[in-house]
Amino acid sequence: MVAAKATGAEPGTMEALTKYHAGNVYLSGRSKAGTAPTAAVVSSLTGTVSAATTGGLPLFVATDQEGGYVQVLSGPGFSTIPTALVQASSGAAKLRTDAATWGKELRSVGVNVNLAPVLDTVTSPEFAPSNAPIGHFQREYGYDPANVSLLGNAFANGMKDAGVAPVVKHFPGLGRVVPNTDVSSSVRDTATTREDPALEPFRAAIKAGTQWVMVSNAYYDKIDPANIAPFSPTIMDTMLRDDAGFKGIVLSDDLCSAAQLTAWSDADRALNFFGAGGTMLVCADPTSIPAMHQAVVQKATADPAFRAKVDAAALTVLRVKAGQ
Repeated sequence: MVAAKATGAEPGTMEALTKYHAGNVYLSGRSKAGTAPTAAVVSSLTGTVSAATTGGLPLFVATDQEGGYVQVLSGPGFSTIPTALVQASSGAAKLRTDAATWGKELRSVGVNVNLAPVLDTVTSPEFAPSNAPIGHFQREYGYDPANVSLLGNAFANGMKDAGVAPVVKHFPGLGRVVPNTDVSSSVRDTATTREDPALEPFRAAIKAGTQWVMVSNAYYDKIDPANIAPFSPTIMDTMLRDDAGFKGIVLSDDLCSAAQLTAWSDADRALNFFGAGGTMLVCADPTSIPAMHQAVVQKATADPAFRAKVDAAALTVLRVKAGQ
């Protein structure tokens, strides 16, 4: 899933779609242009679909429309969405109705996946300002797993009501870290365990049929201290597939521009992610795609076990597309 600027795709994005066969795209940055210009941008992307580029299969078109500080699309025709913390104050029933409205706005411009809601449980209101990725921006739905589950999944269900697939994130949670993996390296969660209560919002989403789970870029010392989550078979295979019974798309967070990934080459980022059981890699920098594409094709050609993992990932994406 490659980034396209919400105000208009750059040549690198178009090349990723047409030459390197990226099958999915997300609108990044910020656009205040409103629904009509955004629909034109989406149309320019979906217009690349052909037998030669994607086997004629449609793109998933995503964006980050959480609300508050994280709302990519605004302007005429788009609601101003409040932060998750404010959304939570309206209660689950109204939140589901509101989210359906926001989802219909996305659907009207051709966006069919929302990289939301955040199901991370921030440990307390007092800690929230220090929790750089989530609490600092009021992206949390509350401070205990039960409330986060109730309200975050109300948002997810509203998106589903509108025909937009919600992506629950950031498994297994970023509510206990201090730095943000986007701008810092060696971000570690030292508390979360494989059976942690903070996993409950994710488990509830999976039981309710959510087909997308995004993994965080953090390390989890009590789960797999040697590997960041998108390189961890324990987190992506054992915890999501085996423990939670998840059969959908295990999506990475951005593996191309995040500071947490600076120690690895573009090629190794892709090989590690798919080798550990990932399904769809998110890349914020289209110029990284050629090296990733080449590395995956070369290893899949030479290594039957790796090829089987890539084929399984592709089949999972195709199954979800068929059910969309």
